[in-house]
Amino acid sequence: MILRPATIADAPALSRLGAESFTAAFGHLYREADLTAFIAEVHDPAAVAEEIAGSECTHRLADENGKLVAFCKLRHPSHYAHHSTARDPIELGQLYALPGYTGAGLGAQLMDWALEQARTRGHDAVLLSVYSENFGAQRFYQRYGFAHIADITFRVGEHIDPEFLYELRLGERA
Repeated sequence: MILRPATIADAPALSRLGAESFTAAFGHLYREADLTAFIAEVHDPAAVAEEIAGSECTHRLADENGKLVAFCKLRHPSHYAHHSTARDPIELGQLYALPGYTGAGLGAQLMDWALEQARTRGHDAVLLSVYSENFGAQRFYQRYGFAHIADITFRVGEHIDPEFLYELRLGERA
């Protein structure tokens, strides 16, 4: 397994990975029209390429023999900064893995990279949103010291999900 940064050439594969992993985890929650609209907006190859090329997002990819199997994305400025009293928070926008690649430590490797990046860049907090009924992800984030700071929502097409906003204040965990 190789962890590496994303390039523009990765956009189509990263788009597929994002769509497939999101659908595998959450697709059962939505009407087909809502899921299709969300995938077309968020996991469109052109939108993913724009994020890779832009200055707001940084992606870290897990590559197994040339196949992308997991990734995480940091975003600065954070969409959720107004919910935090932190001076300069960064956002963990996504941490996704294909089915069959969860629970084997890959998420921890990506999270460790994200937290190292946040600290190296001088951010004082990391923010992330998590589906209110995704208890496994909540336990994962809590093990890192993330705490629930706000109730927010997440739109998938016309569907609105209840989400929790979590924050980890950097420098407060050894």
